[in-house]
Amino acid sequence: MSLRIAIVGAGAIGGYLGVKLSLAGHDVTFIARGANLQAIQQHGMKLLLEDGQALHAQGVKATDIAGAAQYDHVLVTLKSHQVAPVAADIAALCHDQSCIVTMQNGLPWWYFHQLPGEFKGRQLSSLDPQGQLWRLLKPERVIGAAVYPAAELIAPGVVRLIEGNRFTLGEPSGEKSERVTQLAQAMIGAGFKTPVSNDIRAELWVKLWGNLSFNPVSALTHATLQDIAEFAPSREVVAHMMQEAQAVAERTGIQFKISIDKRIAGAQAVGAHKTSMLQDIEQGKALELDALLGSVIELGEIVGLPTPTLKTVHHLCLLLQQSVLRSGHGLSLINKE
Repeated sequence: MSLRIAIVGAGAIGGYLGVKLSLAGHDVTFIARGANLQAIQQHGMKLLLEDGQALHAQGVKATDIAGAAQYDHVLVTLKSHQVAPVAADIAALCHDQSCIVTMQNGLPWWYFHQLPGEFKGRQLSSLDPQGQLWRLLKPERVIGAAVYPAAELIAPGVVRLIEGNRFTLGEPSGEKSERVTQLAQAMIGAGFKTPVSNDIRAELWVKLWGNLSFNPVSALTHATLQDIAEFAPSREVVAHMMQEAQAVAERTGIQFKISIDKRIAGAQAVGAHKTSMLQDIEQGKALELDALLGSVIELGEIVGLPTPTLKTVHHLCLLLQQSVLRSGHGLSLINKE
């Protein structure tokens, strides 16, 4: 069965998904802008695989968001802080039965939607200050996604896969609905490993656990994952951040299946890798601080737990971001890996 899919944000992950879904026979439209949009319209989207093989979705559709139609599945692959400015445009891509697949790092704006317990229906103002995502995108449309692959947009219309093919999907309610099963089957048919989780928040937390600690510490220190894990003082800071985050998550009903030491060892095993937040500092870009840190600190306040280490690192990163954005250029202290 061919699905009608829009991919909002034809960057690294969006490009990777779109090429493979298009080549698997689905009706894919990239929502893009600027040179990237122009390149896809003229030449299609190209994906360079780990083994050097190139896949080319030549006839794939591409448009700016204003010229788009309506779709059954809207995959939002923008960074977390890029979603709110185009929320009304994303809503316009949806008909009554459309689902929106959120593929951002960090806590999702819909975290409390259908969450059992005392906090059900609460909203996170750090992620959705005016409540516009909740109002415009509608949490009942959402399918959650944990994104594991690493890829980069190396030129307009050209994505290079670094590693990985797993995307875990899940309904906020935990049910295995027809719509999430249908999308998972389409992604599996396109060559992705796509399990459907009955606890998508727990999946998101395991990834966030590493991102909320290693990413900001790497941005502040310009160190790789391996360096942070092997240097005892920075490893201690990371462990404190993870402990605070775990306590907050568990208060909302999340269960962690691995230990902090194992999670740190997993990051260490990746080696001399620069986190996405360090890359953003090097390129002079804004950081994903609300999704990775601000939201967890706010969640701590909601459930009544202190997060002093998370707050300290968050404040330092806010100053670093201000300094880099004010300078108008990136900051790099180590050679590109």
